[in-house]
Amino acid sequence: MSPRSRFLAILALSLSTLVPVGLHGADDYTLSRESLERAAGVPAGKVQEFDFNDSKVFPGTTRGCWLYIPAQYDGSKPAALMVFQDGHEYRSDKGSQRVPVVFDNLIAQGEMPVTIALFINPGHRGTNAPPAAGWGNRSNRSFEYDSLGGDYARFLVDELIPHVKERFGVKITDDPEFRAIGGMSSGAICAFTVAWERPDQFRKVLSQIGSFVNIRGGHVYPALIRKTERKPLRVFLQDGVNDLNNLHGDWPLANREMSSALTFAGYDSKFVLGDGSHSGKHGGVILPDALRWLWRPAMRPPEPSTNNWNGDEALNKVLAGGGTDAPWEKVGDGYGFTDGACGDSKGDFYFSDLPKGILYRVAAGESRPVAWLEGGPKVSGLKFGPDGRLYAATQGEKQKIIAIDPATKAITDVGVDVKPNDLIVSKAGWVYYTDTAAGQVQAVPISAKAMPRPRVVAGGINRPNGIALSPKQDLLLVSEYGGTNVWSFVVDADGGLSAGERYMTLVVPPGRKDSGGDGSTVDALGRTYVTSHAGIQMFDWTGRLGGVIAKPEGKGIVSCAFAGPDQAYLYVCASDAVFRRKTLTRAAAIP
Repeated sequence: MSPRSRFLAILALSLSTLVPVGLHGADDYTLSRESLERAAGVPAGKVQEFDFNDSKVFPGTTRGCWLYIPAQYDGSKPAALMVFQDGHEYRSDKGSQRVPVVFDNLIAQGEMPVTIALFINPGHRGTNAPPAAGWGNRSNRSFEYDSLGGDYARFLVDELIPHVKERFGVKITDDPEFRAIGGMSSGAICAFTVAWERPDQFRKVLSQIGSFVNIRGGHVYPALIRKTERKPLRVFLQDGVNDLNNLHGDWPLANREMSSALTFAGYDSKFVLGDGSHSGKHGGVILPDALRWLWRPAMRPPEPSTNNWNGDEALNKVLAGGGTDAPWEKVGDGYGFTDGACGDSKGDFYFSDLPKGILYRVAAGESRPVAWLEGGPKVSGLKFGPDGRLYAATQGEKQKIIAIDPATKAITDVGVDVKPNDLIVSKAGWVYYTDTAAGQVQAVPISAKAMPRPRVVAGGINRPNGIALSPKQDLLLVSEYGGTNVWSFVVDADGGLSAGERYMTLVVPPGRKDSGGDGSTVDALGRTYVTSHAGIQMFDWTGRLGGVIAKPEGKGIVSCAFAGPDQAYLYVCASDAVFRRKTLTRAAAIP
């Protein structure tokens, strides 16, 4: 079999084909001419070496880097970009990858765009830094590459790429569809983390022998992928059946799990499994065709897998097409700070511009907000009660629980000498509200007239914030802003709460200790939606996490509610704006 035929045979493996490639002995791979030499008439790009020692994200680090500029780049328009971790191995003309030669050939053949390549070595802290070439012991490699979270992405986006553009005078596209990132081993999970955290910057990932194991928590990615709204990424995975199996995990198994999760969630992904070990040999052999696959024209990603158990509550039961068919729609922006998301029984949506003391309404059949109450109190929480009045938690010098008559706009004080954050109103006639600083839930009857210091019905909660009732109103749910839980309490006949337990566990982004659990709402099937640092976290009626819905435009979100036609639109208050998106569910019955 010719080398070229071997490449095609390997790439012919479907996503579900996870058996060893039995074409030759383990790691007995040989680079083809396409990687070893430029085809006749193909011009060579330039590779320039430089150091970068001024990082504020990784202070005190030094690192070697190289910039490849293709011969076809003339500066008339921005070039595509591909970033490689462990850059010395990818840049080397004697290594396993030989990217400059491969790029020269593929760009000349029109099989990938005119692409600038940035080769980056991991940082080294302290003295005795190894030479730029070769696999030296660079002390900051594991910290930079294996850690989850957005630090390495910030290093690239805010520091190194701007430095390269200024130093070399190159134009690099801002279009994330023309930005790719890759690496091997820990450099591969680093590449995936960058795209995962910043799909607004990178949307193509090349992972070779990726370390999706528990070195610094990377083993969680398959679970996160399954329970996070699909991101606009294209991912190529490569591994070998003889890869590592040690205290951190099983590399081939971890990559199979990654492939399975990506397939389940409906990603444009491909997994090629060879019989190699923990080296770049197999990945280098298939690199030309892997790049062809990554840079092929845009296509609609596959649909997420259907659930195989009736009780499963994955995001595809809430978001059409896994979310890609119904993106966030901006309803309004330019506000001071939006909060108090609230829907009524007709599907009208209400929210507050808190610092300006204005309440807005979006009628069920409309898509733009109209000022509904101006010159009123500063409101952080809104809910309708069984008597038709709109109840609010106010901020300012004299915080209160108030009721607003929708017809006359008359305001009645219900509870005073309080410090409410958010509230919910039960059919039984109780206003439950969170006192975040005190760690408590308090309750006041809707019949009250300026009742001072209403009774405490629950305490010991880590900065309680959002609050909701189950569809049957037999359970009260309270999210922790400062912790990681959503509490569930039984609602007693006298309006009290009992049998409290930490019922749901909120996802916490890497690098944070708090979930930022904030405003909450419940749909007709008992699913709970909680705004948080990670996004809108959706739980089924048993308290199991079903998925995390992406934040609109990456904005912080503080409250959410179902409203609009058929009460099927999920609205969110996000900083200075309000967004909504169509769902496959609807609001629970509103009093």
